[in-house]
Amino acid sequence: MNKAVIQNLVLGQVGTNCLLIKNSETGEMLIVDPADNAGTISQAVTKLNGKPVAVLLTHGHFDHILAVDDLRDLYEIPVYAYEKEQDVLEDSLLNLSAAWDHAFTTKADVYVKDHEKLILAGFEITVLYTPGHTHGSCCYYLEKEKVLVSGDTLFAGSVGRMDFPTSSAADMSASIKRLLKLPEDVEVWPGHEQSTTIGHEKRYNPFA
Repeated sequence: MNKAVIQNLVLGQVGTNCLLIKNSETGEMLIVDPADNAGTISQAVTKLNGKPVAVLLTHGHFDHILAVDDLRDLYEIPVYAYEKEQDVLEDSLLNLSAAWDHAFTTKADVYVKDHEKLILAGFEITVLYTPGHTHGSCCYYLEKEKVLVSGDTLFAGSVGRMDFPTSSAADMSASIKRLLKLPEDVEVWPGHEQSTTIGHEKRYNPFA
């Protein structure tokens, strides 16, 4: 039985997907990529009767992190990010916030590694290192729930931009190949636009 209840909030200047992943058995919840507007996010958490236990970041661009500090303080929960993304989080030029609106930086409480297994909100989560969009981008794979949180690496019919600081087209190509080896029935929740499946992307994504 899939115990993951997922609500997607589209927030911020560029329509970022902030995911709320609730364990239907315990009520515990993960907040993924809190784009901005902690008030809107917390209202959604309350409506779902969720109990947040962690914030997961797929990467450090401003449009995925602006509500991090407010939510960390509100719920007193740790923030997770990939170890190679620390400089992006802490540099407003690398995370693009200085160019878009106002300079913003933050830090994670826990920096994770490739293949690391996390047990959070009752889910077993595998960290997959997927550089390309940034040099510390990662995905979170909930194997039992057949859910992949892909951030700005894999989109429905596309991939993340590769023209930003720390981006790499070669890394992106390798990361996409890695993700498309997952089972075809895995549901993919990207950082923007609609969800998809690994099987669909294997067949129709031009970057496959």
